[in-house]
Amino acid sequence: MKTAFVYTDTLAGYDYGSAHPLKTARLTLTRELIVACGLLTANDPRLVEPFMATEEDLLAFHTGDYLEALKVANSGRHFPGAAHFGLGPGDNPVFRGLLDGSRLGAGASLLAAALVDSGQVSIAFNIGGGLHHALAARASGFCYVNDPVLAILSLVNKGRRVAYIDIDAHHGDGVQEAFYATDRVLTISIHETGAALFPGTGFEYETGTGSGKGYCANIPLPPESDDELFLRAFDGTVPFLIEAFKPDIIVTQLGVDTFRSDPLAHLNCTTNGFCEAVAKIRDLAPRWVALGGGGYDIANVARAWTLAWAIMNDAEAPVEIPREFLEKHGREGFAGKLRDAGYIIEGQRKERMEKEVDRVIEYIKNEVLKTMGSS
Repeated sequence: MKTAFVYTDTLAGYDYGSAHPLKTARLTLTRELIVACGLLTANDPRLVEPFMATEEDLLAFHTGDYLEALKVANSGRHFPGAAHFGLGPGDNPVFRGLLDGSRLGAGASLLAAALVDSGQVSIAFNIGGGLHHALAARASGFCYVNDPVLAILSLVNKGRRVAYIDIDAHHGDGVQEAFYATDRVLTISIHETGAALFPGTGFEYETGTGSGKGYCANIPLPPESDDELFLRAFDGTVPFLIEAFKPDIIVTQLGVDTFRSDPLAHLNCTTNGFCEAVAKIRDLAPRWVALGGGGYDIANVARAWTLAWAIMNDAEAPVEIPREFLEKHGREGFAGKLRDAGYIIEGQRKERMEKEVDRVIEYIKNEVLKTMGSS
């Protein structure tokens, strides 16, 4: 099994601002931890530097007017009408290099898809990707360019069947919208319910339209769900949907804002449930394009994606975070262990949550799996 780590430190140089929750330094931290753990040499993975996506690449999904707005925003200058495109103070600030950074992240995802599709590698990981909220003509949820959509489109345009699995705490709304009316892409999103969390979408009854009916699966989780509930939702839907759809390639968004200490969501997952899901995806995927995603506790991000990279390479990650890394980055919230201790909810609240997850699983089996099987 050949793997590629698609990365450049340049990605971390595009700064949303000191008050913004998305810290691009998390990417550098992740790479440094992977190196400290010896995982960029284990089993001889490829380290590949990405290119910037071209304007033509972006126009495969995004509109010309929106691209022109991003060009102006790239200077760091606010301009009249920016709010129409979702740009401005708040989630999607205007800053110098905004478009350059977005093009580089998208280029990394396009390169990951090309490496996997060509057979040069079986798995490619772009930790700087997974910006799944961007819409065709609007920035949303810290996302300006939707790199998962661009990567998937590049594969679909080559005749590939693609399944997209999104395990971020937030619903993958931009990707869903892009492929809601096609049967060439199966989208699966397991996330905290939109009744409690941005973007307020991703309910189980959102199952596609037209020829895409039955090719969109949403599994909303109750707030405070733990690893057991997350894996209950995953195991009850993902393997069966993948088996029915039979994709050529799986693209994943591996956001880790599902974790207990993340400040922007309300879930109670840990590295334990995350790693189990990543291992299951590895076993399900004929070929795999892995992308990053959310995660606003930067120590969680670095630890989780380091563990994910170890799983992708069938390598053993150390139990302890290497001392030299802790000496350099101990103030960033790292403790001694790479993995979290387990955390499980019990009692009547858990029983109610289990019933809700089981209800959604049954709905997906009836309204998505059966529809897909009959088409």
